[in-house]
Amino acid sequence: MIYLKTNEEIELMRLSNQLVGKTLAEVAKVIKPGVSTLELDKVAEAFIRDNGATPAFLGYGGFPNSLCTSVNDHVVHGIPSASTILKEGDIVSVDCGTFMNGFVGDSAYTFCVGEVDPAIQDLLRTTKESLYKAISVVGDGVRLGNVSHAVQSYCESKGYSVVRELVGHGIGRKMHEAPEVPNYGKHGSGILLKSGMCICIEPMINMGTKNVIFEKDGWTIRTRDRKPSAHFEHCIAIVDGDVQILSSFDYIEKVLNETAINY
Repeated sequence: MIYLKTNEEIELMRLSNQLVGKTLAEVAKVIKPGVSTLELDKVAEAFIRDNGATPAFLGYGGFPNSLCTSVNDHVVHGIPSASTILKEGDIVSVDCGTFMNGFVGDSAYTFCVGEVDPAIQDLLRTTKESLYKAISVVGDGVRLGNVSHAVQSYCESKGYSVVRELVGHGIGRKMHEAPEVPNYGKHGSGILLKSGMCICIEPMINMGTKNVIFEKDGWTIRTRDRKPSAHFEHCIAIVDGDVQILSSFDYIEKVLNETAINY
């Protein structure tokens, strides 16, 4: 069942999602070679709790941490670890969730660690651009397949592949609500979007094959060919017919601009 939110509930969701953006900005400040992904997790959890919220991922389905940190060929759901040390040239997707005022916030951003190969930077740039192309077609009465098709057509036109096993999702009082939001699909297909709907659009795009492998830890998903994967996510709402982005990359990119690492 799809739960439509009131404008008042959407404003509460905006607060949760803005906190995610601010948390990812705090993480951005410490991403550099030599830092472990567990250190990123500790920064995020402390910041979330200091701001009166709880980490939405911690304990969700048994997940052991507050962030998902997925490095290089890891697509999503990487588990932070003291033994996973970021190196010059790595990329790391950081997915974060908060729970506050009865509602969940959820967003993700893929970061460069130091100087990254230009070809991999292009993958990140295209993935982020595809997210905004998808958001641009959202509206009251639009078919969900149009949103999915926007991601797929753009990324495949650039020579990249779209992961099939993992999708975006509805969001609200729970992390995952209906509907599922694939990153591939046929224009004109799928359910009709309506005012009050809140969804997370999250392209997961691979440099090589679209095929993935589920690791033995029960969480981490990596590319089958070990080539890099990028992941960006926004939480959006349809309010009075128009799309609004509830999450934000602005806080993150302010930090990245200050350190001259952006794309």
